[in-house]
Amino acid sequence: MTSDADLIIVGGGPAGVMAGLLFARAGCKVRVLEKHADFFRDFRGDTVHPSTMEILDQLGMLKRFLKRPHDELDTAQIRVAGREYAIGDLSHLNTAAPFIAMMPQWDFLDFLRDEAELFPGFQIDMEAAVEGFIEGADRIVGVRLAGGQELRAGKLVIAADGRSSLVRRLGMLPVEVIGAPMDVFWFALPRSGESSDALLGSVETGRMVVLIDRRTYWQCAFLIPKGKGEEIKARGVEWFRSEVQKAFPALDFSGSDVLKSTDDLHLLEVALDRLSSWHRPGLLAIGDAAHAMSPIGGIGINLAIQDAVAAANILAGPMAAGERLDPLLGRVQKRRLLPTRLVQAGQRIVQERVIGRVLGGKPITRAAWPVRMLDRFPLLRRIPGRMIGLGVRRERVRSPIAEIRPAGAPPTP
Repeated sequence: MTSDADLIIVGGGPAGVMAGLLFARAGCKVRVLEKHADFFRDFRGDTVHPSTMEILDQLGMLKRFLKRPHDELDTAQIRVAGREYAIGDLSHLNTAAPFIAMMPQWDFLDFLRDEAELFPGFQIDMEAAVEGFIEGADRIVGVRLAGGQELRAGKLVIAADGRSSLVRRLGMLPVEVIGAPMDVFWFALPRSGESSDALLGSVETGRMVVLIDRRTYWQCAFLIPKGKGEEIKARGVEWFRSEVQKAFPALDFSGSDVLKSTDDLHLLEVALDRLSSWHRPGLLAIGDAAHAMSPIGGIGINLAIQDAVAAANILAGPMAAGERLDPLLGRVQKRRLLPTRLVQAGQRIVQERVIGRVLGGKPITRAAWPVRMLDRFPLLRRIPGRMIGLGVRRERVRSPIAEIRPAGAPPTP
C-alpha cells in the first residue's frame, strides 16, 4: 500500500497548519486537509499571545509576522458597573513580543501557510472535507474524503479539526464534559473616529459585552445564558445595538452598514471539555479537537499552537527517521495535559463565579475584590498578564530541521 504522505492532518486551523509547518520543516511529507475554500471566516479567535510569538521568534519568523497589519495590546481593562478597572499588564514580560497581537485569524493562517509552503514536504488541500477514517487491522491508516477519495498516511493522522472534530462526532475517542453556562453572539457594529484600545470589556447586571477594534468596525462578543440563543435573537438587531450602547455609552455605534438583520448574528455554542484519551494507534488529536476551550482570555488558539509544537518535538524526528510512532503518542498528551487542565480549571472558576452569576441577574454594584486589588496595585497586574501571555508549561521548538528550503527562501534561524 502506497501512502499519500507521512502525516495527514485533518483541519487547517492554527494547530493544523503549525503542526504541518513543523513536521515539514523536519523533512517529513505532510498533507493538511481543510474543508473550506479559504481561511476567511470572521468571528474566530484573533489574539496571538506572547507564547505564540515566542514560537515564531524561535523559527525566525517573528519579524515577518509583525510586518502584517495588527494592533498591539499590553494592558487589560474592564468596565464594571460603570467604572473602568485595569486588571492586567503584559509589558514587563521577558519575551520577544511582550504584548498580544490583535490580528484576524485568516491573516495569521495565511502567514503560517506562506511560511509552511517554503518547505517542499508541505501540502495543503482546500475544499477537502474529511468524512471518515480508514482503519487497518489494528490502527488508523488514512482518511476518506467527502467525495469518496481515500488518502493513506504512512505514519500518522492528526485530528486538528476543532471542537466539532470528526473523532468526537464518530465517537472514536472518549470525551469528558466540563460544561459552560453561556453561549456567545458574535456580530459587527459600526465604528467611527480614531482607533481606540484594541479590546474593551463591560460587565453590568445581566449583561457582558466585549468589543474588538477592527479599525473599520467593531467586532462584538455578546454573552448570553446557555441555550437561550433563539429566544434572545428574536429580540432583533436594534435590541442588540441598544444593549451594547448602554455598555459603552461613550462610543458611537450609529450607521447601518453592518448588523442589518438577525442573519448577521453568529452564535457560538460555548463548550468546555477534553478527551480523556487523545490518541489511538495511528491517530492523535490536538488543539480544540483534544480540548474545547471557553473563549475566556482568548487562550484557545495559543494552547493549540503549543500542542502542535509539543507534538512535533516528540514525533517529528522519529517520523523523519522512519520509526514507529504509536508508542510515542501518549507522551504528547502527557506533556500537554497539565496546562490544559489548569487553563480549563481557571476558565471554569470564571464561568461559575463571575459569568454565570452576571448572566443569571445577580446585581452588580461594583467589581469583585480581586478586580479592585488589581486596579489598585499595578504590580499585581503582572500575575494575570503572565498567565494570559505565557500560560503554563510553554513549549520551545526542539523538533529537527532539514536543510531543504528552496533557493531564495529566508534563512533558517
